Amino acid sequence: MRLDIRLPIGLMFTLLGGLLVLFGLIADKSTLQNSLCINVDLWWGIVMLVFGVVMFLLGRRGTATARLTEESPEGLKIEELEHRTELKG
Repeated sequence: MRLDIRLPIGLMFTLLGGLLVLFGLIADKSTLQNSLCINVDLWWGIVMLVFGVVMFLLGRRGTATARLTEESPEGLKIEELEHRTELKG
């Protein structure tokens, strides 16, 4: 199975960032008094959303270019070397 760790991380951050953005947009404005009138939920939600999308896209690109060991020239050389050392030992 060729699962890149960036895919689930990207999905998790995208989901949590989207929830924070949604909460930041619909939250009561009186809660902003405690955070210097900055909507922290909205801004960190945007940061998490962008990070999640970037991780997801990098993960999709990485799995598309990944090759099996049997398909790559380097992998074939390593397999041949391992096979030779097994026969000697």
